[in-house]
Amino acid sequence: MLLSLVLITIYFREPAGGGLHGVQSGGATVLRPFEVAANRVASPFRDAYGWFAGLVHAKSENADLRAKLDKLRSQVIEDSTARAENADLKRQLNYQHSPDFPTDFEPVNAEVVGHPPTEFDQQVTIAAGSSKGIRVDDAVVTADGLVGKVSHTTGHQALVTLLTDPDLKVSALDFDTNAVGLVGHGEGQGTLTLDNVKKAQVLRPGDAIVTQGWKVRGIASIYPKNIAIGYVSGASVSEVDLYWNAQITPSVNFDSLHSVIVLVPKERAR
Repeated sequence: MLLSLVLITIYFREPAGGGLHGVQSGGATVLRPFEVAANRVASPFRDAYGWFAGLVHAKSENADLRAKLDKLRSQVIEDSTARAENADLKRQLNYQHSPDFPTDFEPVNAEVVGHPPTEFDQQVTIAAGSSKGIRVDDAVVTADGLVGKVSHTTGHQALVTLLTDPDLKVSALDFDTNAVGLVGHGEGQGTLTLDNVKKAQVLRPGDAIVTQGWKVRGIASIYPKNIAIGYVSGASVSEVDLYWNAQITPSVNFDSLHSVIVLVPKERAR
């Protein structure tokens, strides 16, 4: 240690061309090839370490970006759904306060909380039941038109059978020509047909089809009059046919129901 201190003192005190500086320069020259070789040997390991470190950082950053993207997508979906539901609710409220709403009924607004699991199940579940005055066979509508009828109730939920169900038939009327028939499910998913329209009556493509709302000897249809059902998309009749063969495009999109209105008769509500 003493020798080292002496040499360091002499080194800093002697001029640049001194003996110790010469020894240092010569040693550096001798050791330079070993330094270069060591750098060449270590370089691939340093590069590999840097590559793996960069890869780990990139994977971490990628996972973070994916998480943020998934969160953003979820937020966009939630916002879009909320806007659609809000717009749907406004349309329902506007319909309830319009002259087209049936005067003998009280509206019960209900959210659709369960959709059919398969295309063969033509029923939806709504978040309102007998506690709100809803009973079996109450008509169900939206601002667009007829949805179906209530087929089962509990205290706070109800099952609604859609107009596209094979077992559901509704007395209907051609609003333009007064042709009368029965609306039921069609051949394709979400389609309807108009049956039992006599050949002597008139059907035209584009005609509006509404509920007939019949009353006979104190007995009335469960569906109010003039609720929109759809439009005639095709109609044909041959010389040997007794009835028209008519297809109806529904006014309601049954695949995107967010909320509905159950029509409760005012006499029962009182």
